[in-house]
Amino acid sequence: MSLANPHAQSVTTEVRAILTELQAAGTQKKRESAMRVGIPMGKAFGVSVARVRRLARQLKGRCELAEPLWATDVHEARLLAVLLADHEAVSRAGIERWLKDVVSWDLCDHLCSDLVSRRSDAIDLVRRWIKKTDLYFKRAAFAVIAQLAVHDKNMDADSIREMLRLIIQYSGDDRPHVRQAASWAVRSIGKRDETCRELAISAAIELLETEDASKCWIGRHAMRELERLIKVTERKRLLGVKSTSSVRSGSVHLDPARHRSLKKPS
Repeated sequence: MSLANPHAQSVTTEVRAILTELQAAGTQKKRESAMRVGIPMGKAFGVSVARVRRLARQLKGRCELAEPLWATDVHEARLLAVLLADHEAVSRAGIERWLKDVVSWDLCDHLCSDLVSRRSDAIDLVRRWIKKTDLYFKRAAFAVIAQLAVHDKNMDADSIREMLRLIIQYSGDDRPHVRQAASWAVRSIGKRDETCRELAISAAIELLETEDASKCWIGRHAMRELERLIKVTERKRLLGVKSTSSVRSGSVHLDPARHRSLKKPS
């Protein structure tokens, strides 16, 4: 009589079948396309994200497959694991263990958008990760801010201001995957509404006024898109803020006649 857990055997068999299906769906064209944008394909089949999402819909509710799929170390299987995992049931330690395994910006971003940003402790994780030096923990912090800015409609003004203060304080990192995510976070905040746009522009100006080359790059990169969101006349008015705005002691101080402050009200 076998003492093996039949459920575990069943999951293992199913994971193997999933890997076979993913491998069959892969193409060399997709592999080459992914490599061109910096996604390592050493342990990947070359399957489109759309195809992985379609498979996730077919397996909806099968959260028990997430951990064994992640353990395969196959890129697309890990994307699928993120989509199947229960965002509240996965422990913080479990998420951070997964994040330590991440070796590409796209898996990092999918982990943030499909799992972390949906958690009730997402902002706490931002506060924790943004101070780290690990490449993908740092990127994850900014990526979660970007996702929350777009999708969390209940995110209040104080939280927005806090996120901008954190970006300004911790974005001095010259690694492309970090500074690009920091710019993404500023731009995403600026797209929420008019008030957030002005706060984001003021934060971008503050970044531009620093002597840190990476922060200047982030501010300049964010400003290009934020400026396109406003009319020419409004653009001229907001650019005038440069002479009257600054960030001191973790908050942004603006011309009170024109802008709201990032400083938390007393």
